[in-house]
Amino acid sequence: MNVFELMMEYIKEGRLKIDREKFAGKLATVHDPCNYGRKSEKTFGKAYYDEIRWITDQICDTWVDTYPTRENNYCCGAGGGAWAMPYTNERLYYGRKKAQQIQETGAEIVVAPCHNCRDQIMKALTKEYDLEIETFYLWELLAESIIVEPWSEEEVEKAHAEAEAQWEALGVELEDEDDWAPPE
Repeated sequence: MNVFELMMEYIKEGRLKIDREKFAGKLATVHDPCNYGRKSEKTFGKAYYDEIRWITDQICDTWVDTYPTRENNYCCGAGGGAWAMPYTNERLYYGRKKAQQIQETGAEIVVAPCHNCRDQIMKALTKEYDLEIETFYLWELLAESIIVEPWSEEEVEKAHAEAEAQWEALGVELEDEDDWAPPE
């Protein structure tokens, strides 16, 4: 199962409750990473485009696609290890089309699920091309919007019982917290 499918499952099942007010009034856009799109399609026969948009749509009240989009979306310029290599000028040059594409959307938030893409957009393209945006990983956008409700005493007791049963079934013996001391 892909992490996008897991996030979707948790949202659909109601295991994650989302505060849609968190990013209300901010226009978002989605960057399609080469690895989750074109490369994933070629390697695994499944590209992840719609999942990213569905999750973004559950969180952001307004978002717009880039043009072109999905398999035709522009690379950010950081792929293939370029982000970690000393090719700053080349990365910035190749990323210029992505920066222009983002700017043309008018978005204030860019959702970039890939770590290379997020770093390139947030740390390089934003500065080089004066983009007035916030850049988030998809999981980060979701985490920022989760409503955390306190558990009742019954839920806490049930969770402790389930955890103890799981540890016992696995044959794991945990140290008593009262007996634990940090190493010297």
